[in-house]
Amino acid sequence: MSESSASALPPGRPSRQPFNHPESLSLDSSCLSSPPVNFLQELPSYRSIARKRTSILSRDKQSGTLLKPTDCYRSSLEEGITENFGTQSIRKYALNISEKRRLRDIQEAQMKYLSEWDQWKQYSSKSWKRFLEKAGEMATHLELWREDIRSIEGKFGTGIQSYFSFLRFLVLLNLVIFLIIFMLVLLPVLLTKYKITNSSFVLIPFKDMDIQCTVYPISSSGLIYFYSYIIDLLSGTGFLEETCLFYGHYTIDGVKFQNFTYDLPLAYLVSTIAYLALSLLWIVKRSVEGFKINLIRSEEHFQSYCNKIFAGWDFCITNRGMANLKHSSLRYELRADLEEERIRQKIAERTSEETIRIYSLRLFLNCIVLAVLAACFYAIYTATIFSQEHMKKEIDKMIFGENLLILYLPSIVITLANFITPVIFAKIIHYEDYSPGFEIRLTILRCVFMRLATICVLVFTLGSKITSCDNYTCELCGYNQKLYPCWETQVGQEMYKLMIFDLIIILAVTLFVDFPRKLLVTYCSSWKVIQCWGQQEFAIPDNVLGIVYGQTICWIGAFFSPLIPAIATMKFIIIFYVKEMSLIYTCRPSPRQFRASNSNFFFLLVLLIGLCLAIIPLTISMASIPSSKACGPFTNFNTTWDVIPKTVSTFPSSLQSLIHSVTSEAFAVPFFMIICLIMFYFIALAGAHKQVVDQLREQLSLESRDKRYLIQKLTEAQKDMRNQLD
Repeated sequence: MSESSASALPPGRPSRQPFNHPESLSLDSSCLSSPPVNFLQELPSYRSIARKRTSILSRDKQSGTLLKPTDCYRSSLEEGITENFGTQSIRKYALNISEKRRLRDIQEAQMKYLSEWDQWKQYSSKSWKRFLEKAGEMATHLELWREDIRSIEGKFGTGIQSYFSFLRFLVLLNLVIFLIIFMLVLLPVLLTKYKITNSSFVLIPFKDMDIQCTVYPISSSGLIYFYSYIIDLLSGTGFLEETCLFYGHYTIDGVKFQNFTYDLPLAYLVSTIAYLALSLLWIVKRSVEGFKINLIRSEEHFQSYCNKIFAGWDFCITNRGMANLKHSSLRYELRADLEEERIRQKIAERTSEETIRIYSLRLFLNCIVLAVLAACFYAIYTATIFSQEHMKKEIDKMIFGENLLILYLPSIVITLANFITPVIFAKIIHYEDYSPGFEIRLTILRCVFMRLATICVLVFTLGSKITSCDNYTCELCGYNQKLYPCWETQVGQEMYKLMIFDLIIILAVTLFVDFPRKLLVTYCSSWKVIQCWGQQEFAIPDNVLGIVYGQTICWIGAFFSPLIPAIATMKFIIIFYVKEMSLIYTCRPSPRQFRASNSNFFFLLVLLIGLCLAIIPLTISMASIPSSKACGPFTNFNTTWDVIPKTVSTFPSSLQSLIHSVTSEAFAVPFFMIICLIMFYFIALAGAHKQVVDQLREQLSLESRDKRYLIQKLTEAQKDMRNQLD
């Protein structure tokens, strides 16, 4: 019985409509006016509605309204089809084939009574929808790595498949970022440099600038050893420093075409803002879907058990080994849920002395975690300072290994910190007495902070070194011009080295650790040491943190090295094939599996954190650190951001006044208030949706109790019949 029909009845009068669920109705069902069955009035759902109908009826009488009885389901459905004629597809209705055919006949019959214009609109709308469906089907066949990802999904489940889908998303994101930078910055320079168009460079005049600030020595004189080219290729120095790979190559004020002058400094800054904004919008758009699913899945513990038992199986699995692994994964999840329930009960029964002891222990262990993080950050700071102070030595004064070690010292320290700290965090958290689920989330959170903060520490260390002078003043150029004649290029070289070294580590671990480990496990499985070591696990969170780390490097380095997104695209393509081979031939999936929806939302959340951390050093470097006076398109500006006020000053006076009014406090305060009102509206809307979800859950609970009650009555009736027959 629906709540509206129940509320229209007097309090003490039995209902004349039986309790029916909407899914049990069809077009052939009659209107809900059949005689009641007495025991149906004892259903839990009927009693729950009967308790509410008195208050609803009194409220309706006070408002002077009377609820109408429910109509026939068939007529209401046909009316809905008629109202939504041409906008809703019959496929969207949960009906059988015969009923859908009947509805289609109704639509065709109604078409005869429409005008020619309306008929043309309906046919064109259907043709357009059919075209979009066919185009969508064709687009799915053009997806990158479609067959590979489907094969991984079939063999290893949706959890690992979500990692490779996330990797494909990063490939597409970096490709789009590269196209933005290429179209806005690199293409006009290439068209002019190779005389493809009738254009010329607008050189930057050095106004009111000391000649010392414009000195930029790039290549060293003297004998060049053969291995110097390898060092240049790995570190971005030498011949690569003069190419369009780095910021220092774009030392022009613009490109002059026939009818206009292309402002390269403005385009350079706009490209940076554009790829950051695009990344933010794309990540938020993709994460909204996973957030909705996670919000709906905020379920009670009993529902969680039921969902794991009755709806926890991954039907994409076709491999027997993966099926056994999925069985063990479900058992692990149930054990983890029971462990969490035990810990909740233990917390409820915990005395005040035990509470003080455990919180004191957690405080002490968190102090150890902070000490480990501080030690890693100090090591990165010291390695960066040492590397920057000694990398200016001539190549012929040091051997090949020494030079390469000094150049890659910060990258080596960062990589070691990323390998060591997760092991320490995993050992520490066992003594903090958390639930298993919270242990995983807290460990991942600490590892995310560690991996991403190391990049920020490196960038801020370079910034402090750039803006500090030891034996002479920085007032002449505004930065340490002696050590950093083009500091943007040198920051880009550090990001380039981090990118290359990260790829080298991934390839080295796969080739020299995973494959030999697989051979030892396969052919020397009788050794106890090998049995304890075991086969390499494909841990999804660790692999995700690795590619998010690489993507954060790309976001920071794209301003200082415009071609880093192209390098990141090639890097992620290589990682895809390397990880696929490692998964198939050397690794086994981790027993702690992730659902695809939870994985996608978690991946994008970590990626969003990396983007926010990348924006901070970029904003500081563009707004506060003086730009280099010897290279780059911003030599005539104090900072990179100064190109915006200069561009605004060239606008008409009316547009300037509009921009100034928009950026003033008089506009900011009302705008902030409107944003707050909109936010409060969406919060209220989310609360209303949550109430609807709670009502639907309550309805599902009542339906399950109704089914149990009906089964009980049916069993009793069968027993009575057997007794009568006996």
